[in-house]
Amino acid sequence: MTKLSVNVNKIATLRNSRGGNTPNLIKVATDIQNFGGEGITIHPRPDERHIRYQDAYDLKSIVTTEYNIEGNPIPKFMDLVLEIKPTQVTLVPDEENAITSDAGWDTKKHNHFLKEVISEFKRNGIRTSIFVDPVSEMIEGAVATGADRIELYTEEFASEYAKGNQKAVHPYAVCAQQAIDLGIGVNAGHDLSLDNIKFFKENIPGLLEVSIGHALISESIYLGLENVVNMYLHRLK
Repeated sequence: MTKLSVNVNKIATLRNSRGGNTPNLIKVATDIQNFGGEGITIHPRPDERHIRYQDAYDLKSIVTTEYNIEGNPIPKFMDLVLEIKPTQVTLVPDEENAITSDAGWDTKKHNHFLKEVISEFKRNGIRTSIFVDPVSEMIEGAVATGADRIELYTEEFASEYAKGNQKAVHPYAVCAQQAIDLGIGVNAGHDLSLDNIKFFKENIPGLLEVSIGHALISESIYLGLENVVNMYLHRLK
């Protein structure tokens, strides 16, 4: 079974554009869970241009499924996660001014740093995941950090699949199997959509969770949020 965690960053972006509380992030996250969503993901950034740090605290009391907080483990982010203690923290090497995540960790170069960060989260009972490209060396490096899971960065797959290149899934399948063989769980995310999620799921062994935000919220404008959540769940099962 592959769980669907819905990233609600875009709901916060829309809310912030008018300065009020519409749409209400807490209500949307509650509704997503009521519609069958199996997790809520947020990715607060230092400039709080979408998810605000206060949102992370406000969501804690209403997320009854899995709560996944993504981000670059700068001190402010680490303090937030250690205080909230979500189900999972996903470490992403974002530059401060990045529009969106655009690369996985170099788990060899940053191994010592990641190992220290991960050990602190795990001491506090928080499951850890590392955002990585589908490269064998990076999977090995992730395992060496002590992380519980990897999250495969799927933008390249999505881009190539849209061009008709189904073979683009191959390196992801290979790395997923490698991770499983090395005893680490597999998540995935970035540019997964209704168009490609079924194919991706069918070709990735042991896929535990996908985190989907931009595409899911965009598709919901046309098809409705409840309908889209259930369309994803159907494709994943």
